[in-house]
Amino acid sequence: MHKNGCVKVGDTEMYYVAFGEGKKNLVVLPGLSDGLWTVKGKAWLLAGSYKKFIKDYTIYMFSRKNDMPEGYSIEDMADDQALAMKNLGIDRAIVMGVSQGGMVAQFLAAKYCELVEKLILVVTAPFANENIKAVVSKWIDMTTTSSHTELMLDTAEKVYTQAFIEKNKNYLPALARFTKPKNYDRFCKNAYAILDFDARDVLTFIKCPTYIMAGDCDNVVGNDAPHQLHELIADSEMIIFEGMGHGLFEEDKEFYNKVLEFCER
Repeated sequence: MHKNGCVKVGDTEMYYVAFGEGKKNLVVLPGLSDGLWTVKGKAWLLAGSYKKFIKDYTIYMFSRKNDMPEGYSIEDMADDQALAMKNLGIDRAIVMGVSQGGMVAQFLAAKYCELVEKLILVVTAPFANENIKAVVSKWIDMTTTSSHTELMLDTAEKVYTQAFIEKNKNYLPALARFTKPKNYDRFCKNAYAILDFDARDVLTFIKCPTYIMAGDCDNVVGNDAPHQLHELIADSEMIIFEGMGHGLFEEDKEFYNKVLEFCER
């Protein structure tokens, strides 16, 4: 089953894709790239990484809602995500949040514990530290001072290992053309929300099993972030991928096997 869907959230809508045929639910929340490239119409494309899941799980991947107001916060995103899940009849799920999606997932698990069976936090942080602020502020500035290709190349340098960049260097300019939005309003609203993010006061409310996944060479959130999450979320587990950075979920061949292993416990 592959579905490209849209769910009502307040006075707007939220795009999502769904694939798999299992009774267990896995909800995936993507990072800041969603500000440039939503999941709309991409069910077949996004399903590839979840081949081992589809027999036992139905996987839902959500974009942020379509119309985001000024000052839209990470906590607001979590409130809308909870509403979207309820409107789709997803009463309980394992939730995996990647980067900014992990920030949303923290508030979701803290405020809506009845919805979150397990929590997987990937390359994310409990607050906008100085490293995050420097990187994201530069990307915001580049939306007005640089070309889209330059923005995407800077993103690649921050996110991926040098070996990955070298291997895929011929594809990066083409990817930049493919992801260029009509304007950067959505991207910037997502990015400004990151700059104001701080979930440290609510992390003690997370009671579900939590798995923190990070690389030890993360140039976006920094290498202290997963350890800070681990300290703040009671009984959480942490796995650090050696030599990996912010793009470990794309680069490490064992990443999805580790995710499935945690889901299946």
